[in-house]
Amino acid sequence: MLSLFHELLYRPLFNLLVFFYNLIPGSDVGLAIIATTLAIKIVFWPLTQKAIKSQKALQDLQPKIKELQNRHKDNKEEQAKQLMLFYKENKVSPFSGCLPLLVQLPILIALYQVFLKGFDPANLSVLYNFISNPGVIDPDFMGFLDLSRSSRTLAVLAGAAQFWQARMISPKKKLPHTPKSSDEFMAQAMSKQMLYFLPVLTVVISWSLPAGLALYWVVTTLFTIVQQYVIMRSAPTSS
Repeated sequence: MLSLFHELLYRPLFNLLVFFYNLIPGSDVGLAIIATTLAIKIVFWPLTQKAIKSQKALQDLQPKIKELQNRHKDNKEEQAKQLMLFYKENKVSPFSGCLPLLVQLPILIALYQVFLKGFDPANLSVLYNFISNPGVIDPDFMGFLDLSRSSRTLAVLAGAAQFWQARMISPKKKLPHTPKSSDEFMAQAMSKQMLYFLPVLTVVISWSLPAGLALYWVVTTLFTIVQQYVIMRSAPTSS
């Protein structure tokens, strides 16, 4: 299993990083990380685009969802059944936003290994034959930030970017007040907690890990923010 992970994720990502490191003038590993991040985001663009569109559709459909919940508030089984039918008819999923995160998780683990071990010259032995061996990888970004060590500044920026992204997709308008069940109160509370919990978790995780990983997270989140802005501006509003 570890060998499969190494060959399918770790080794390709490390080789991609070294490819950009060799290609970029000045061999700046920070710029190589940014280029690698953008390459990954472009590959997963269709998946992320689908998830964002589904989230936008869910946001627009909230009044109808609320109306349906109230109509069947005394019969939870029927409420759940009607909600599933409603999601199916409107071709949306309440879990669509989780998919890009689940896909990114193994990539994050692989990149953690890349930034943890990749700056060791001995690790260059895993390069493919068609990737030039640079001999050594300088961990400095722009000549002053060592990406092989942790960076509190980048950790905070990663958390701030995560919060900004979450705020963009959260509903902007409050629905008319209607009585809520205990389940609805719990779901609303969890949604609000996730808005703040994920950015804090991002900071905590990035705080002590190699700054290269935090740089990746900042760039990938900013790219997603731009993607969200473009898609949500161009997507038609559901009536």
